[in-house]
Amino acid sequence: MSRKFKKERFDDVAVVDITAKGKGVVKSKSGKVIFVNGVVPGDHVNVETYKKRRGYFEANLLEIVKPSADRVTPPCEHFGVCGGCKWQNLDYEAQLRYKQKEILHNLTHLSGMELPEIEPIKSVTSQYFYRNKMEYSFSNQRWLTSDEIDNKNESLEKKGLGFHKAGMWDKVVDIQKCHLQKEPANDIRNGIREYAIKNDLEFFNPRAQEGFLRTLMIRNSSIGEFMVLIQFFKEDETKRIALLNYLKENFEITSLLYCINSKANDTLYDQEIKLFDGRDYIIEKMEDLKFKVNAKSFFQTNSDQAFELYKITCEFADLKGDEVVYDLYTGTGTISQFVAKKTKKVVGVESVPEAIEAAKENAKENNIDNAFFEVGDMKEVFNEAFINRHGKADVVITDPPRNGMHPDVVKQLIGLGAGKIVYVSCNNATQARDLSLMSHAYKMTRCRAVDMFPQTQHVENIVLLEKI
Repeated sequence: MSRKFKKERFDDVAVVDITAKGKGVVKSKSGKVIFVNGVVPGDHVNVETYKKRRGYFEANLLEIVKPSADRVTPPCEHFGVCGGCKWQNLDYEAQLRYKQKEILHNLTHLSGMELPEIEPIKSVTSQYFYRNKMEYSFSNQRWLTSDEIDNKNESLEKKGLGFHKAGMWDKVVDIQKCHLQKEPANDIRNGIREYAIKNDLEFFNPRAQEGFLRTLMIRNSSIGEFMVLIQFFKEDETKRIALLNYLKENFEITSLLYCINSKANDTLYDQEIKLFDGRDYIIEKMEDLKFKVNAKSFFQTNSDQAFELYKITCEFADLKGDEVVYDLYTGTGTISQFVAKKTKKVVGVESVPEAIEAAKENAKENNIDNAFFEVGDMKEVFNEAFINRHGKADVVITDPPRNGMHPDVVKQLIGLGAGKIVYVSCNNATQARDLSLMSHAYKMTRCRAVDMFPQTQHVENIVLLEKI
Protein backbone atom coordinates (compact mmCIF):
# COMPACT_ATOMS: atom_id res chain seq x y z
CA MET A 1 0.00 0.00 0.00
CA SER A 2 1.45 3.37 -1.05
CA ARG A 3 2.05 6.06 1.54
CA LYS A 4 -0.18 9.12 1.37
CA PHE A 5 1.67 12.22 0.18
CA LYS A 6 2.22 14.74 2.96
CA LYS A 7 1.60 18.30 1.86
CA GLU A 8 4.15 20.93 2.81
CA ARG A 9 3.78 24.70 2.88
CA PHE A 10 6.53 27.16 1.93
CA ASP A 11 6.13 30.86 2.68
CA ASP A 12 7.74 33.87 1.00
CA VAL A 13 9.83 31.87 -1.44
CA ALA A 14 11.17 33.42 -4.64
CA VAL A 15 10.31 32.26 -8.15
CA VAL A 16 13.72 31.99 -9.79
CA ASP A 17 12.99 30.65 -13.27
CA ILE A 18 10.35 29.36 -15.63
CA THR A 19 10.22 25.94 -17.32
CA ALA A 20 9.88 25.14 -21.02
CA LYS A 21 6.23 24.31 -20.27
CA GLY A 22 5.56 27.66 -18.65
CA LYS A 23 5.62 26.70 -14.97
CA GLY A 24 7.40 28.85 -12.41
CA VAL A 25 10.41 27.35 -10.59
CA VAL A 26 10.81 27.82 -6.85
CA LYS A 27 13.75 26.62 -4.77
CA SER A 28 13.16 26.24 -1.04
CA LYS A 29 15.81 26.98 1.57
CA SER A 30 16.23 23.22 1.99
CA GLY A 31 17.00 22.85 -1.72
CA LYS A 32 13.68 21.43 -2.91
CA VAL A 33 12.76 22.30 -6.48
CA ILE A 34 9.08 23.18 -6.80
CA PHE A 35 7.04 23.86 -9.95
CA VAL A 36 4.07 26.23 -9.65
CA ASN A 37 1.48 27.43 -12.16
CA GLY A 38 0.40 31.07 -12.39
CA VAL A 39 3.65 32.67 -11.21
CA VAL A 40 6.45 34.52 -12.96
CA PRO A 41 10.16 34.88 -12.16
CA GLY A 42 10.71 37.51 -9.49
CA ASP A 43 7.47 36.80 -7.62
CA HIS A 44 7.68 36.03 -3.90
CA VAL A 45 4.95 33.53 -3.09
CA ASN A 46 3.38 31.19 -0.56
CA VAL A 47 2.84 27.70 -1.99
CA GLU A 48 1.72 24.25 -0.85
CA THR A 49 3.03 21.07 -2.45
CA TYR A 50 0.50 18.47 -3.63
CA LYS A 51 2.57 15.98 -5.61
CA LYS A 52 6.11 14.60 -5.71
CA ARG A 53 7.75 13.97 -9.05
CA ARG A 54 11.16 12.58 -9.87
CA GLY A 55 13.53 15.40 -8.96
CA TYR A 56 10.91 18.03 -8.13
CA PHE A 57 7.59 18.79 -6.44
CA GLU A 58 4.41 20.36 -7.79
CA ALA A 59 2.62 22.97 -5.72
CA ASN A 60 -0.45 25.15 -5.69
CA LEU A 61 -0.09 28.91 -5.42
CA LEU A 62 -1.61 30.16 -2.17
CA GLU A 63 -0.66 33.81 -2.28
CA ILE A 64 1.59 36.28 -4.08
CA VAL A 65 3.45 38.02 -1.26
CA LYS A 66 5.38 40.39 -3.49
CA PRO A 67 4.76 40.57 -7.27
CA SER A 68 7.61 40.54 -9.76
CA ALA A 69 8.52 43.66 -11.69
CA ASP A 70 7.86 41.53 -14.79
CA ARG A 71 4.31 40.64 -13.77
CA VAL A 72 1.45 42.12 -15.79
CA THR A 73 -2.34 41.79 -15.62
CA PRO A 74 -3.67 39.21 -18.13
CA PRO A 75 -6.37 40.72 -20.39
CA CYS A 76 -8.20 37.40 -20.83
CA GLU A 77 -10.94 36.39 -18.40
CA HIS A 78 -10.11 32.72 -19.01
CA PHE A 79 -6.42 33.02 -18.09
CA GLY A 80 -5.26 30.27 -15.78
CA VAL A 81 -8.24 28.04 -16.55
CA CYS A 82 -7.99 27.18 -20.23
CA GLY A 83 -4.87 25.38 -21.43
CA GLY A 84 -3.40 28.19 -23.56
CA CYS A 85 -1.58 31.53 -23.20
CA LYS A 86 0.21 30.60 -19.98
CA TRP A 87 2.49 33.64 -20.17
CA GLN A 88 -0.16 36.37 -20.31
CA ASN A 89 0.93 37.40 -16.81
CA LEU A 90 4.55 37.88 -17.94
CA ASP A 91 5.74 41.14 -19.52
CA TYR A 92 6.45 40.66 -23.24
CA GLU A 93 10.09 41.73 -23.06
CA ALA A 94 10.59 39.20 -20.27
CA GLN A 95 8.94 36.54 -22.41
CA LEU A 96 11.56 37.16 -25.09
CA ARG A 97 14.39 36.92 -22.56
CA TYR A 98 13.24 33.54 -21.28
CA LYS A 99 12.68 32.17 -24.77
CA GLN A 100 16.19 33.23 -25.75
CA LYS A 101 17.52 31.70 -22.56
CA GLU A 102 15.90 28.35 -23.30
CA ILE A 103 17.35 28.28 -26.82
CA LEU A 104 20.83 29.12 -25.58
CA HIS A 105 20.60 26.45 -22.88
CA ASN A 106 19.54 23.68 -25.27
CA LEU A 107 22.03 24.57 -27.97
CA THR A 108 24.85 24.82 -25.42
CA HIS A 109 24.12 21.55 -23.65
CA LEU A 110 22.64 19.37 -26.39
CA SER A 111 23.94 20.39 -29.83
CA GLY A 112 27.63 19.54 -29.37
CA MET A 113 28.46 22.53 -31.58
CA GLU A 114 30.41 25.67 -30.89
CA LEU A 115 27.88 28.50 -30.95
CA PRO A 116 28.17 31.72 -32.93
CA GLU A 117 26.89 34.95 -31.45
CA ILE A 118 23.15 34.44 -30.94
CA GLU A 119 21.27 37.14 -32.85
CA PRO A 120 18.37 39.05 -31.23
CA ILE A 121 15.02 37.32 -31.32
CA LYS A 122 12.59 38.73 -33.87
CA SER A 123 9.70 40.13 -31.83
CA VAL A 124 6.09 40.55 -32.92
CA THR A 125 4.21 43.75 -33.71
CA SER A 126 0.90 42.20 -32.51
CA GLN A 127 0.99 40.46 -29.15
CA TYR A 128 -2.67 39.40 -29.41
CA PHE A 129 -5.12 38.39 -32.16
CA TYR A 130 -2.27 36.98 -34.24
CA ARG A 131 -3.34 33.37 -34.89
CA ASN A 132 -4.87 32.35 -38.21
CA LYS A 133 -6.18 28.99 -37.02
CA MET A 134 -8.12 27.99 -33.88
CA GLU A 135 -9.71 24.67 -32.96
CA TYR A 136 -12.45 24.29 -30.36
CA SER A 137 -14.27 21.32 -28.83
CA PHE A 138 -17.96 20.88 -27.98
CA SER A 139 -18.81 19.23 -24.66
CA ASN A 140 -22.08 18.34 -22.95
CA GLN A 141 -20.26 18.53 -19.59
CA ARG A 142 -18.23 21.71 -19.58
CA TRP A 143 -15.83 22.62 -16.78
CA LEU A 144 -17.69 24.42 -13.97
CA THR A 145 -16.21 27.08 -11.74
CA SER A 146 -16.19 26.55 -7.99
CA ASP A 147 -18.86 29.25 -7.64
CA GLU A 148 -21.11 27.44 -10.13
CA ILE A 149 -20.64 24.18 -8.25
CA ASP A 150 -21.34 25.79 -4.86
CA ASN A 151 -24.54 27.44 -6.11
CA LYS A 152 -25.97 24.03 -7.10
CA ASN A 153 -28.18 25.60 -9.73
CA GLU A 154 -29.99 22.73 -11.46
CA SER A 155 -30.92 24.95 -14.42
CA LEU A 156 -27.26 25.80 -15.06
CA GLU A 157 -26.31 25.30 -18.72
CA LYS A 158 -23.64 22.58 -18.87
CA LYS A 159 -23.00 22.61 -22.60
CA GLY A 160 -19.80 24.34 -23.66
CA LEU A 161 -17.67 25.21 -26.67
CA GLY A 162 -14.04 26.10 -26.14
CA PHE A 163 -10.66 24.71 -25.11
CA HIS A 164 -9.86 21.73 -22.96
CA LYS A 165 -9.21 22.50 -19.32
CA ALA A 166 -5.49 22.19 -18.64
CA GLY A 167 -4.77 18.56 -17.76
CA MET A 168 -8.35 17.37 -18.45
CA TRP A 169 -9.07 15.68 -21.77
CA ASP A 170 -12.81 15.40 -21.11
CA LYS A 171 -13.57 18.89 -19.75
CA VAL A 172 -14.00 21.96 -21.92
CA VAL A 173 -13.70 25.55 -20.73
CA ASP A 174 -16.56 27.51 -22.29
CA ILE A 175 -14.83 30.43 -24.02
CA GLN A 176 -16.56 33.81 -24.28
CA LYS A 177 -13.71 35.82 -25.74
CA CYS A 178 -10.38 34.49 -26.98
CA HIS A 179 -7.60 37.02 -27.55
CA LEU A 180 -5.77 34.96 -30.15
CA GLN A 181 -7.76 35.30 -33.39
CA LYS A 182 -9.21 38.34 -35.12
CA GLU A 183 -12.93 39.01 -35.27
CA PRO A 184 -15.40 37.77 -36.27
CA ALA A 185 -13.88 34.55 -34.88
CA ASN A 186 -15.37 35.10 -31.42
CA ASP A 187 -18.74 36.08 -32.89
CA ILE A 188 -18.81 32.96 -35.06
CA ARG A 189 -17.97 30.63 -32.16
CA ASN A 190 -20.41 32.27 -29.76
CA GLY A 191 -23.10 32.34 -32.43
CA ILE A 192 -22.73 28.61 -33.07
CA ARG A 193 -22.96 27.83 -29.37
CA GLU A 194 -26.04 30.00 -28.86
CA TYR A 195 -27.76 28.55 -31.91
CA ALA A 196 -26.95 24.98 -30.85
CA ILE A 197 -28.26 25.45 -27.30
CA LYS A 198 -31.39 27.25 -28.48
CA ASN A 199 -32.15 24.46 -30.96
CA ASP A 200 -31.27 21.68 -28.50
CA LEU A 201 -28.44 20.20 -30.57
CA GLU A 202 -26.43 17.49 -28.83
CA PHE A 203 -22.93 18.45 -27.73
CA PHE A 204 -20.28 15.72 -27.78
CA ASN A 205 -19.54 13.47 -24.80
CA PRO A 206 -15.94 12.24 -25.18
CA ARG A 207 -16.25 9.56 -22.51
CA ALA A 208 -19.40 7.97 -23.90
CA GLN A 209 -18.39 8.76 -27.51
CA GLU A 210 -21.80 10.11 -28.40
CA GLY A 211 -23.42 13.36 -29.48
CA PHE A 212 -23.84 15.46 -32.63
CA LEU A 213 -21.52 18.49 -32.52
CA ARG A 214 -17.88 17.48 -32.07
CA THR A 215 -15.32 20.16 -33.00
CA LEU A 216 -15.07 23.57 -34.65
CA MET A 217 -12.13 24.92 -36.65
CA ILE A 218 -11.84 28.55 -37.74
CA ARG A 219 -9.09 29.68 -40.09
CA ASN A 220 -8.47 33.16 -41.47
CA SER A 221 -5.98 34.85 -43.73
CA SER A 222 -4.24 38.22 -43.69
CA ILE A 223 -6.55 39.45 -46.47
CA GLY A 224 -9.65 38.84 -44.35
CA GLU A 225 -10.92 35.52 -45.67
CA PHE A 226 -12.45 33.07 -43.17
CA MET A 227 -12.89 29.29 -43.22
CA VAL A 228 -15.24 27.48 -40.83
CA LEU A 229 -15.24 23.70 -40.49
CA ILE A 230 -17.68 21.89 -38.18
CA GLN A 231 -16.98 18.28 -37.34
CA PHE A 232 -20.11 16.25 -36.59
CA PHE A 233 -19.94 12.93 -34.76
CA LYS A 234 -22.94 11.57 -36.66
CA GLU A 235 -25.12 12.64 -39.54
CA ASP A 236 -28.44 14.36 -39.01
CA GLU A 237 -29.02 16.03 -42.33
CA THR A 238 -31.88 18.30 -41.29
CA LYS A 239 -30.10 19.69 -38.23
CA ARG A 240 -26.74 19.89 -40.01
CA ILE A 241 -28.11 21.89 -42.95
CA ALA A 242 -30.04 24.22 -40.64
CA LEU A 243 -26.90 25.03 -38.61
CA LEU A 244 -24.75 25.55 -41.69
CA ASN A 245 -27.43 27.76 -43.24
CA TYR A 246 -27.48 29.84 -40.06
CA LEU A 247 -23.73 30.43 -40.48
CA LYS A 248 -24.08 31.17 -44.20
CA GLU A 249 -26.80 33.75 -43.60
CA ASN A 250 -25.26 35.51 -40.60
CA PHE A 251 -21.51 35.66 -41.28
CA GLU A 252 -19.22 36.43 -44.22
CA ILE A 253 -17.50 33.06 -44.57
CA THR A 254 -15.34 32.35 -47.60
CA SER A 255 -15.17 28.60 -47.03
CA LEU A 256 -17.91 26.76 -45.10
CA LEU A 257 -17.06 23.09 -44.62
CA TYR A 258 -18.11 20.06 -42.61
CA CYS A 259 -17.27 16.41 -42.06
CA ILE A 260 -18.88 13.44 -40.34
CA ASN A 261 -16.37 11.76 -38.03
CA SER A 262 -17.53 8.85 -35.87
CA LYS A 263 -14.11 7.38 -35.11
CA ALA A 264 -12.44 7.40 -31.70
CA ASN A 265 -10.33 10.51 -32.30
CA ASP A 266 -11.13 13.83 -33.95
CA THR A 267 -8.12 14.16 -36.28
CA LEU A 268 -9.09 15.37 -39.75
CA TYR A 269 -6.33 14.02 -41.97
CA ASP A 270 -8.12 10.74 -42.72
CA GLN A 271 -11.54 12.36 -43.09
CA GLU A 272 -13.52 13.43 -46.15
CA ILE A 273 -14.03 17.19 -45.90
CA LYS A 274 -17.21 18.34 -47.63
CA LEU A 275 -17.95 21.81 -48.98
CA PHE A 276 -21.28 23.38 -47.97
CA ASP A 277 -20.81 26.90 -49.30
CA GLY A 278 -18.17 29.07 -50.96
CA ARG A 279 -14.87 27.49 -51.97
CA ASP A 280 -12.88 24.77 -50.24
CA TYR A 281 -9.89 27.01 -49.48
CA ILE A 282 -8.95 30.50 -48.38
CA ILE A 283 -6.14 32.60 -49.85
CA GLU A 284 -3.10 33.84 -47.96
CA LYS A 285 -0.85 36.49 -49.53
CA MET A 286 2.83 37.06 -48.90
CA GLU A 287 4.76 39.58 -50.99
CA ASP A 288 3.64 38.83 -54.57
CA LEU A 289 2.74 35.22 -53.77
CA LYS A 290 -0.68 33.71 -53.18
CA PHE A 291 -1.28 30.49 -51.27
CA LYS A 292 -4.41 28.38 -51.24
CA VAL A 293 -4.95 27.07 -47.71
CA ASN A 294 -7.40 24.20 -47.34
CA ALA A 295 -8.74 22.49 -44.21
CA LYS A 296 -5.85 20.01 -44.01
CA SER A 297 -3.06 22.39 -45.04
CA PHE A 298 -0.15 23.06 -42.75
CA PHE A 299 0.48 26.79 -42.70
CA GLN A 300 2.29 28.77 -40.04
CA THR A 301 -0.35 29.93 -37.56
CA ASN A 302 1.00 33.48 -37.36
CA SER A 303 0.94 34.89 -40.90
CA ASP A 304 2.80 38.12 -40.10
CA GLN A 305 5.65 36.34 -38.33
CA ALA A 306 5.73 33.58 -40.95
CA PHE A 307 6.72 36.30 -43.40
CA GLU A 308 9.56 37.34 -41.07
CA LEU A 309 10.57 33.69 -40.60
CA TYR A 310 10.83 33.14 -44.35
CA LYS A 311 12.80 36.35 -44.88
CA ILE A 312 15.36 35.29 -42.28
CA THR A 313 15.49 31.79 -43.78
CA CYS A 314 16.28 33.34 -47.17
CA GLU A 315 18.87 35.62 -45.62
CA PHE A 316 20.61 32.66 -43.97
CA ALA A 317 20.56 30.63 -47.22
CA ASP A 318 22.12 33.60 -49.09
CA LEU A 319 21.05 32.23 -52.46
CA LYS A 320 22.82 33.48 -55.60
CA GLY A 321 20.41 32.10 -58.20
CA ASP A 322 22.28 29.04 -59.47
CA GLU A 323 21.65 26.63 -56.57
CA VAL A 324 19.59 23.46 -56.30
CA VAL A 325 17.63 23.67 -53.03
CA TYR A 326 15.82 20.91 -51.11
CA ASP A 327 12.93 22.03 -48.91
CA LEU A 328 12.27 19.17 -46.50
CA TYR A 329 8.90 19.02 -44.68
CA THR A 330 7.61 21.64 -47.09
CA GLY A 331 3.94 21.66 -46.01
CA THR A 332 2.04 23.56 -48.69
CA GLY A 333 5.31 24.68 -50.28
CA THR A 334 5.44 28.17 -48.84
CA ILE A 335 9.20 28.26 -48.24
CA SER A 336 9.86 26.56 -51.61
CA GLN A 337 7.94 29.24 -53.47
CA PHE A 338 9.38 32.00 -51.33
CA VAL A 339 12.94 31.05 -52.39
CA ALA A 340 12.16 29.82 -55.94
CA LYS A 341 12.90 33.12 -57.68
CA LYS A 342 16.38 33.11 -56.13
CA THR A 343 17.30 29.54 -57.11
CA LYS A 344 17.91 27.40 -60.15
CA LYS A 345 15.57 24.72 -58.78
CA VAL A 346 13.81 23.91 -55.50
CA VAL A 347 12.35 20.54 -54.53
CA GLY A 348 9.84 20.24 -51.68
CA VAL A 349 8.97 17.03 -49.83
CA GLU A 350 5.96 16.45 -47.55
CA SER A 351 4.07 13.45 -46.19
CA VAL A 352 0.53 14.87 -46.49
CA PRO A 353 -0.84 14.31 -50.04
CA GLU A 354 -3.35 17.17 -49.82
CA ALA A 355 -0.57 19.57 -48.84
CA ILE A 356 1.53 18.58 -51.85
CA GLU A 357 -1.44 18.99 -54.17
CA ALA A 358 -1.96 22.46 -52.70
CA ALA A 359 1.75 23.22 -53.16
CA LYS A 360 1.57 22.26 -56.84
CA GLU A 361 -1.56 24.34 -57.36
CA ASN A 362 -0.02 27.31 -55.56
CA ALA A 363 3.15 27.11 -57.67
CA LYS A 364 1.06 27.06 -60.83
CA GLU A 365 -1.04 30.02 -59.66
CA ASN A 366 2.15 31.94 -58.81
CA ASN A 367 3.71 31.15 -62.23
CA ILE A 368 6.60 29.32 -60.63
CA ASP A 369 8.05 26.67 -62.93
CA ASN A 370 11.23 25.75 -61.08
CA ALA A 371 9.59 24.32 -57.92
CA PHE A 372 8.92 20.58 -57.79
CA PHE A 373 7.12 18.61 -55.10
CA GLU A 374 7.04 14.99 -53.95
CA VAL A 375 4.81 13.30 -51.38
CA GLY A 376 5.86 10.60 -48.92
CA ASP A 377 7.41 9.76 -45.59
CA MET A 378 10.67 11.71 -45.41
CA LYS A 379 12.84 8.79 -44.31
CA GLU A 380 11.51 6.73 -47.24
CA VAL A 381 11.44 9.40 -49.97
CA PHE A 382 14.69 11.21 -49.20
CA ASN A 383 17.15 8.63 -50.55
CA GLU A 384 19.75 8.09 -53.28
CA ALA A 385 17.07 7.71 -55.97
CA PHE A 386 15.60 11.09 -54.93
CA ILE A 387 19.03 12.74 -55.23
CA ASN A 388 19.67 11.11 -58.61
CA ARG A 389 16.24 12.25 -59.81
CA HIS A 390 16.56 15.89 -58.79
CA GLY A 391 20.29 16.49 -58.65
CA LYS A 392 22.44 17.07 -55.60
CA ALA A 393 21.37 19.99 -53.43
CA ASP A 394 23.68 22.91 -52.78
CA VAL A 395 21.43 24.15 -49.97
CA VAL A 396 18.94 22.27 -47.80
CA ILE A 397 16.13 23.98 -45.87
CA THR A 398 14.49 21.72 -43.31
CA ASP A 399 11.48 22.59 -41.16
CA PRO A 400 10.43 19.36 -39.40
CA PRO A 401 7.57 18.84 -36.92
CA ARG A 402 8.10 19.15 -33.16
CA ASN A 403 9.72 15.73 -32.79
CA GLY A 404 12.50 16.74 -35.18
CA MET A 405 14.08 14.66 -37.92
CA HIS A 406 14.31 10.89 -38.00
CA PRO A 407 17.93 9.67 -37.52
CA ASP A 408 17.80 8.14 -41.02
CA VAL A 409 16.99 11.57 -42.48
CA VAL A 410 19.88 13.14 -40.56
CA LYS A 411 22.18 10.39 -41.82
CA GLN A 412 21.07 11.01 -45.40
CA LEU A 413 21.59 14.76 -44.95
CA ILE A 414 25.16 14.19 -43.80
CA GLY A 415 25.77 11.86 -46.74
CA LEU A 416 24.34 14.44 -49.14
CA GLY A 417 26.99 16.91 -48.02
CA ALA A 418 25.20 20.11 -49.05
CA GLY A 419 27.28 23.23 -48.49
CA LYS A 420 24.59 24.83 -46.32
CA ILE A 421 21.69 23.60 -44.21
CA VAL A 422 19.12 26.03 -42.83
CA TYR A 423 17.31 24.27 -39.99
CA VAL A 424 14.01 25.85 -38.93
CA SER A 425 12.46 24.40 -35.78
CA CYS A 426 9.48 24.90 -33.48
CA ASN A 427 11.23 22.77 -30.82
CA ASN A 428 14.79 23.85 -30.14
CA ALA A 429 15.41 20.82 -27.88
CA THR A 430 14.88 18.31 -30.71
CA GLN A 431 16.67 20.72 -33.04
CA ALA A 432 19.71 20.65 -30.74
CA ARG A 433 19.51 16.84 -30.56
CA ASP A 434 19.59 16.61 -34.37
CA LEU A 435 22.46 19.10 -34.54
CA SER A 436 24.52 16.88 -32.25
CA LEU A 437 24.29 14.11 -34.87
CA MET A 438 25.70 16.52 -37.47
CA SER A 439 28.34 18.19 -35.32
CA HIS A 440 31.21 16.22 -36.89
CA ALA A 441 30.25 17.34 -40.39
CA TYR A 442 28.80 20.85 -39.95
CA LYS A 443 29.44 23.98 -37.92
CA MET A 444 26.82 26.49 -36.81
CA THR A 445 27.51 29.95 -38.19
CA ARG A 446 24.25 31.81 -37.50
CA CYS A 447 21.33 31.48 -35.12
CA ARG A 448 18.23 33.60 -34.74
CA ALA A 449 14.83 32.94 -33.17
CA VAL A 450 11.47 34.27 -34.33
CA ASP A 451 8.70 34.76 -31.80
CA MET A 452 5.67 33.27 -33.50
CA PHE A 453 3.60 32.69 -30.37
CA PRO A 454 3.51 35.56 -27.85
CA GLN A 455 1.90 34.82 -24.48
CA THR A 456 3.18 31.22 -24.74
CA GLN A 457 6.51 29.52 -24.13
CA HIS A 458 6.79 28.40 -27.77
CA VAL A 459 9.30 29.89 -30.19
CA GLU A 460 10.75 29.14 -33.63
CA ASN A 461 14.52 28.96 -34.03
CA ILE A 462 16.60 29.13 -37.20
CA VAL A 463 20.21 28.00 -37.47
CA LEU A 464 22.60 28.08 -40.40
CA LEU A 465 24.95 25.14 -40.73
CA GLU A 466 27.94 25.18 -43.04
CA LYS A 467 29.91 22.13 -44.06
CA ILE A 468 33.22 21.71 -42.29
